[in-house]
Amino acid sequence: MIRLFTAIDIPQFPKILEFMDAVKRSGADVKLVEPYNIHITLVFIGEIPENKLQLVKDSVSHINFHSFKIKLKGTGAFPNLSRPRVVWIGIEEGLQELRSIRGMLMKELLGKGIRPDDEKEFSPHLTIGRVKGPSNIMNLINVINEYQNVDFGEMTVNKIILFKSTLTPKGPIYDSLLEVTLNEFGGGSTSEDKAKQRG
Repeated sequence: MIRLFTAIDIPQFPKILEFMDAVKRSGADVKLVEPYNIHITLVFIGEIPENKLQLVKDSVSHINFHSFKIKLKGTGAFPNLSRPRVVWIGIEEGLQELRSIRGMLMKELLGKGIRPDDEKEFSPHLTIGRVKGPSNIMNLINVINEYQNVDFGEMTVNKIILFKSTLTPKGPIYDSLLEVTLNEFGGGSTSEDKAKQRG
């Protein structure tokens, strides 16, 4: 079995690193995401038999869309700020396009008999860390509040990536299995197995 998800890679913007450092200095018990692993998840496919990998690659490679801009702004927590479990950075611009791409991915995958382990409502965000315990939780909430109106950066999205996720005691390792790169006119091209290892 292999564990898969589709995502958009996010650069290590200075403001993101600054926010992560502030979370760290809060003293809260938060397991931060490695900066090079930060991404926007489009569809978490979950674990599938390895012999179905090609079906997933076919589904992802059929996605076709125009490049678009996303703007990263604001911070918050799931399920809510009074009981933070997941710390996130929000997306102010590009939400409609992200939802459209996710819809296309879900349709392609389901059409090939792949049922993603991702039934929850789609709320595009960047996961920054996961809260492991209650210590210094108020410090963490204060940091999140401090950054809730901050602009973190903007970028043009012209690529979606199919990642394999390998869980290890030190955290997940992500390998790029397929990249669908788009030009300005919405035509797609794919490149496989770039062995972009992170972790």
